[in-house]
Amino acid sequence: MLSEFDLHGVFLAPLAVYALAALVPSIAIRAVLAWCGGMRLFWHVALFDLALYFCTLCLLIRYV
Repeated sequence: MLSEFDLHGVFLAPLAVYALAALVPSIAIRAVLAWCGGMRLFWHVALFDLALYFCTLCLLIRYV
């Protein structure tokens, strides 16, 4: 269940915390794809980055 996070008396919305946490796996996946040459399969890399980030964010919210 989504609940607020307490950061030394400041309550943060759960979406803000999950949005920051989703950056790490999406950057890691992008780095692995760039290393193995998988990024050349996508015609619009910026659109893929955005889609990858939002998919990672949705999976993080769903399963954490």
